[in-house]
Amino acid sequence: MAEGVGRVQLSVEGGIARVTFDRPHARNALTWAMYEQLAESCGRIDADRSIRVAVFRGAGGKAFVAGTDITQFRAFESGEDGVGYEEKIDGFVGALDRLRVPSVAVIEGYAVGGGLAIANACDIRIAASGARFGVPIARTVGNCLSAANLRRLCATLGLSWVKRMLLLAEMPAAETLAATGYVTVVRPEQLDAEVARVCGTILGHAPLTMAASRETLRRLGGAPLPDISDLIRACYGSADFRQAVATFGSGAATVAWRGE
Repeated sequence: MAEGVGRVQLSVEGGIARVTFDRPHARNALTWAMYEQLAESCGRIDADRSIRVAVFRGAGGKAFVAGTDITQFRAFESGEDGVGYEEKIDGFVGALDRLRVPSVAVIEGYAVGGGLAIANACDIRIAASGARFGVPIARTVGNCLSAANLRRLCATLGLSWVKRMLLLAEMPAAETLAATGYVTVVRPEQLDAEVARVCGTILGHAPLTMAASRETLRRLGGAPLPDISDLIRACYGSADFRQAVATFGSGAATVAWRGE
């Protein structure tokens, strides 16, 4: 693997598919190619009838996925690029949301932005103590989320937590969210055992019952989504977004947001 490229790896054993986001030097921030590989992995899982549960995890033990690699946004020329990007992300996350089998996200370190969207689309989340969740785009890049991803977050986390994450750019710890039922938290040394326990439980349950329950719940949340392409276009086409992307990771002072 070339330095900086990253990849999404899939392995299957004993009815369990394990999908690994493998770019640890960049906290597993996803490149366009890695998003495509995630979609390919979901397709392979759906096609392999021997698979009964899928586990998603970041390599390196420091992060699940730290969002999309921001440097890729430097090629964006207008708000239309943002609309296209959000539509693509909706497709990738939607494929995970519609996965044929139950899905488990294993979170160590950070699940941020697109990483939170991926973890959130999974049925069950298990985190090592100290893991953090968030979408701090109001203080980092100045973009926005799609209506589909916001609906998923509100359905699982609740409207109040989503507002805090988006407006205050808060990054709550797993321990804080555990009380809501959003995530199970264990000590780092217990993480593998808990993942094995949960997978073993799922493997022992009726596949058709679980499939019917998951699909019914998904359909119940499927009200028509509003068209927010104008809002996405305004964010991704703004001078604020271009400045934030250009200076991201440079150690520069906080972006002087101008609202334009």
